[in-house]
Amino acid sequence: MTYFACILSAGFDAIVNERANKMSWPKGKSRYTLALLFELVGLRAVTYSLVVDGVPSTVGANLISIANNTSMGGGMMVAPDASLTDGLLDVFVLRPVRRLRFLKLFPRVFAGTHVSEPEVLLTRGKRIRLEAPGIVTYADGERVGPLPVDVEVVPAAAQILY
Repeated sequence: MTYFACILSAGFDAIVNERANKMSWPKGKSRYTLALLFELVGLRAVTYSLVVDGVPSTVGANLISIANNTSMGGGMMVAPDASLTDGLLDVFVLRPVRRLRFLKLFPRVFAGTHVSEPEVLLTRGKRIRLEAPGIVTYADGERVGPLPVDVEVVPAAAQILY
């Protein structure tokens, strides 16, 4: 069992994270952006099996994130309405997009304004199962491993100080 506090990602974001973690230069936020540009050449959609609170679906996506908090990776507001205290996970799906469209959407993630776009699907649930062959996952910037994963909210698992 692996615990995480903020966001678990599968697909393109995890691939970018894997590359960024192997890079020694540049430092800071620009490392992720540079890794993203390198990996953009291989951007492809994957068919995921997604189960949210017992309701199964199949979805084509470039990436899927399961969020317990709003942001990751130096301020990317993947799920701007997510909350550590609501007992729910926000599931962010980026449906298949072309590279140019991805580049247009990417800067909007920092303001959280990407969620109104037709390629973005957001849903909420307490228990999430995510499956796809050959896809790696990252949670809070650390490699978790390959899919499938089962994610659920653990109430009162941490005390949050404001």
